[in-house]
Amino acid sequence: MLKVEDIIVRAPVIPVITIEKLADCEPLATALVNGGLTVLELTLRTPVALEAIKLLRKLFPSTIVGAGTVMDAAQLQQAKAAGAQFIVSPGTTDSLITAVAASGLPYLPGAATPSEMMQLAERGFVVQKFFPAEAAGGVDMLRSLAAPLAKIRFCPTGGLTPDNALHYLSLPNVVCIGGSWMVSKKLVDGHQWNEIERLSHLAAALPRSH
Repeated sequence: MLKVEDIIVRAPVIPVITIEKLADCEPLATALVNGGLTVLELTLRTPVALEAIKLLRKLFPSTIVGAGTVMDAAQLQQAKAAGAQFIVSPGTTDSLITAVAASGLPYLPGAATPSEMMQLAERGFVVQKFFPAEAAGGVDMLRSLAAPLAKIRFCPTGGLTPDNALHYLSLPNVVCIGGSWMVSKKLVDGHQWNEIERLSHLAAALPRSH
């Protein structure tokens, strides 16, 4: 069984993907994987998201495919049935944590404040998604948390760009980051697969502090 710790070390960046058309799945994922990004988070924000997860699991068996923007237990069950290998949420509720425990799926829970982070750590979640990263204090916030919350590691997501990615990845409490700049709507709608692969190469080559 995969663990969150195994997933987040595979690449410095987890692309946060919104799929509008199933036809985009294969060329998009091919570009990402060829670029070195082998952990994919598909947000459950579109009508085809669950089908997209199923398709990617079938077409790319060696790639880790997860479901993002999971809001409740029902969505978690749908994502698991579709083949999602991990779950990501923007925040956390008691009922969602209970459902995660029952599902056995690796879980990257979202948190934005020290209190939320401490409550998650109490329940065993020491790897967390810091969201929305830029709006919630960004690099300065995470740097301030490093000493008092020394056991917690983060995947900051929300407002991450090629310009600030290195600032986050240089922090000792950041293991990876989540970003969508290499899978922007403009690039996907324009079928700019070569550009997506180029940006993925650059993202996969970003250095980490550890």
